[in-house]
Amino acid sequence: MSGRRDFLSQQAPENYVAGLGRGATGFTTRSDLGPAREGPSEDQIKEVLAKRAAQLNVAAPTAYGVPEKKEDDHDDEDERFQDPENEVGLFAGGAYDKDDDEADRIYQEVDEKMDRRRKIRRLVSPSHMTSYYNIVADGLSNMRIDEQITDLSTYREAREKAEREEYERNNPKIQQQFADLKRALGTVSDDDWANLPEVGDLTGKNRRSRQALRQRFYAVPDSVIAGARDSTELGTTVMDDGIASSNGEGADGTMTNFADIGAARDKVLQVRLDQASSGVDSVAGSATSIDPKGYLTSLNKSAKLEGEAQVGDIKRVRVLLESVIKTNPKHAPGWIAAARLEELAGKIVAARGVIARGCAHCPKSEDAWLENIRLNDNHNAKIIAAEAIKTNNNSVRLWIEAMKLETDSRAKKRVLRKALDHIPQSVMLWKEAVNLEDDPDDAKIMLAKATDIIPLSIELWLALARLESAENAQKVLNKARKAVPTSHEIWIAAARLQEQMGNATKVNVMKRAVQALAKESAMLKREEWITEAEKCEDEGAILTCGNIIRETLGWGLDEDDDRKDIWMEDAKASIGRGKYETARAIYAYALRVFVMSKKLWLAAADLEKNHGTKDALWQLLEKAVEACPQSEVLWMMLAKEKWQSGEIDNARRVLGRAFKQNPNNEDIWLAAVKLEAENDQPEQARELLKTARQEAPTDRVWMKSVAFERQLGNVDDALDLVNQALQIFPGAAKLWMMKGQIYEDEGKLPLAREAYSTGTKACSKSVPLWLLFSRLEERIGMIVKARSVLDRARLAVPKSPELWTESVRVERRANNISQAKVLMAKALQEVPNSGLLFAENIWHLEARTQRKPRTIEAIKKVNEDPHLFVIAGRLFWSERKLDKAQNWFEKAILLDSDLGDSWAWYYKFLLQHGTDEKRADVLEKCILNEPRHGETLNDPRNHEYRSRFIWWGEGKWLWERRRHAGVAVGVTVDIDNPNPTTRRRSQPA
Repeated sequence: MSGRRDFLSQQAPENYVAGLGRGATGFTTRSDLGPAREGPSEDQIKEVLAKRAAQLNVAAPTAYGVPEKKEDDHDDEDERFQDPENEVGLFAGGAYDKDDDEADRIYQEVDEKMDRRRKIRRLVSPSHMTSYYNIVADGLSNMRIDEQITDLSTYREAREKAEREEYERNNPKIQQQFADLKRALGTVSDDDWANLPEVGDLTGKNRRSRQALRQRFYAVPDSVIAGARDSTELGTTVMDDGIASSNGEGADGTMTNFADIGAARDKVLQVRLDQASSGVDSVAGSATSIDPKGYLTSLNKSAKLEGEAQVGDIKRVRVLLESVIKTNPKHAPGWIAAARLEELAGKIVAARGVIARGCAHCPKSEDAWLENIRLNDNHNAKIIAAEAIKTNNNSVRLWIEAMKLETDSRAKKRVLRKALDHIPQSVMLWKEAVNLEDDPDDAKIMLAKATDIIPLSIELWLALARLESAENAQKVLNKARKAVPTSHEIWIAAARLQEQMGNATKVNVMKRAVQALAKESAMLKREEWITEAEKCEDEGAILTCGNIIRETLGWGLDEDDDRKDIWMEDAKASIGRGKYETARAIYAYALRVFVMSKKLWLAAADLEKNHGTKDALWQLLEKAVEACPQSEVLWMMLAKEKWQSGEIDNARRVLGRAFKQNPNNEDIWLAAVKLEAENDQPEQARELLKTARQEAPTDRVWMKSVAFERQLGNVDDALDLVNQALQIFPGAAKLWMMKGQIYEDEGKLPLAREAYSTGTKACSKSVPLWLLFSRLEERIGMIVKARSVLDRARLAVPKSPELWTESVRVERRANNISQAKVLMAKALQEVPNSGLLFAENIWHLEARTQRKPRTIEAIKKVNEDPHLFVIAGRLFWSERKLDKAQNWFEKAILLDSDLGDSWAWYYKFLLQHGTDEKRADVLEKCILNEPRHGETLNDPRNHEYRSRFIWWGEGKWLWERRRHAGVAVGVTVDIDNPNPTTRRRSQPA
């Protein structure tokens, strides 16, 4: 056991309070009977510490028992200037032990020792200090220090002040140096200030720069030279009336009219240009015909080039290029640019000299030697080429250029043989050598040798195969395939060879090609194979094109991929590039995979219809109906093609086969009825309709039956049929419309009103029915009822632009323009994206000057709408901007080819401003698109033409629409006299 006593067995210090050190005194707990006892006071702590120090025979602690310092140490101190870091009394309530007292004593001894060291090092004797400060104070201030300095801070401040004054005396400021002179400036008068001379530049540097500036020369502008040249000439100006401004008269007293002379000259030039453009032979020695626009354009271009050559600062560029070739003489492009600059300036000799120096500095540059050869004549060029080849004997370009310089074929061959001796691995040299051979046998020998030397050149192998016979070409391609197993070009050439030999269907070369290339990991992507197929199509290898597509179209596609859509996109892309055979092959492969896809069959049929033959279309449709016998669209398309080709019996047979596959299909029934009606067999058509009403009793069959009887003029039968149909289909809006129209045609307006009224109650969502009802009331003269009908219609169909447009038109036709504008404003708020409403507002409610800006705003807001495009075309038509008008009409047709109004307006425009070929082209396109919709096309007032369209063929219907195009668009137009009966011929109605 050590001598250390146990802590718990020790006696507690006097006045010990448990928890005092951690501040656990002075609070009350529930178990306490009273407040906790307070800690010892400061006096008690001092007394205990002093008693303890006496027992230990040590000095009293400095914190409490140290005697006060001497009075002289604190005479001039005040509480305000005490050290703020002094912590005396901060821990007065704490326990002050022996360790704290020792620490305080050590710190105090250290501070005293440091003070003594500073005094010994810094304090001086009074005599030395007095002499020093006397010296320092002389001439600066009256401060003198005669007493001995014992305080450190006072001594430090005095020393720093003396040093600062000494520095300022030795280094005075400029302001202090010139202070006396500034004070003297107050005596200078105003005259003296005015007579002060200007400050001159007496330095030699600026003087030399000014002299150099005065000696610099500048180029005189051309305008100054031209002005000096014309200053001595007599100039006259021509007034607006054509009289010269000078008062000079001719010798005969007449006046010279320069305006008439200029007008006559322009007229003569115009006559000559008109003659040239019309094909009249011009004067001898010139061309037989001149394009006036192209001729003037070429003149402008030549004048522009001449001006550019004059404006170009050739001298400055020459200086820059000289700097380039001097700083880096081994830079061949700099020499070439300098030579071409001299050539542009017309100094061909200087250009040759520059490029010759360039070749001397850059003997290994092909471009420099080629430029040197180009700038020299043939004789010198040969010498230069020989020198160039000596320094660059492995340059293919130099050898070929040297060959081109020769005029004799033998000389060219000799040059190429030398080139091949130096560069036997150059494919380009071998090709040039083969091209020079006139005999095919010699060319074969050359190519055979070339392929032996360069076995990896695909071009040489293919060239050799083209020169050989079919059997030898096959052997050559086999060798090439072994030499270059990763080349797809060789496989394609082999496939084309088999096609030429007639074995394309027997030998499937492309199948082996795909296997071999896949083994070598050299298989192309699917898109790249399609590109190769299109190349074969361009070169006439149709079978090879189909074989490539058949073997590679599915490469890289899994069953999970949307293969059908991908292949259809590939076919459309090929059609867009004009590669119809490739697209046909793609469709054929896709139909092998998706046999039951009606979408693919229709796309393939559309391709054959537009870009194929009639027989090919029939064969395709026969395959389509066999693959999809339940698709009435394919049956009807086949029957239609047979019927349009004049094979009526075959069309009937096709429809008979369709009946067997689709016994109760209304489309097939109606197609059969249409076929009989078009071939003047009304009784058979009526019987078919009767059977159809029994076998396929749909509202559409009943409507066609009623329309058929109306077309034949059997009004009673039509009315009887429509009444029977309404008992079966009371919700068919078209039947109610047909009943009302029949009564209107018969003049039974009250019955027509009753039919429309009953129909609107049964079919409240039918917009055309509401329109017929409103127009009937307006026709009778009941404008108020027409408004009421349209109001009820808008309540039933609130977002219908047709109803809002009709409401506006009712007010406009009643000459109530203000109310029409109010309704239009409400309509545009209700239906803000309706092109029909914008078109009505622009054309009928806006001023003529506001139509174009309103059209632009509407197109930006609605984005794309055919009605607005038609309005834009009509606006440009009225302004005689025919090209723009035609573009807008065509945009409208492309945007919606099913809108008949666009076709009608476009054709009406072409009747006035189009050619016969253009009109025929538009009619043909209209027949193909078969527009079935449109505001005027489906206008009930044109029901006669609509019924003809339903039952007549496309060509007949279109001719009828042409005959009555004025009715379709609201103006009177006769085909034989296509000028509309309007106030202005050039303005559309």
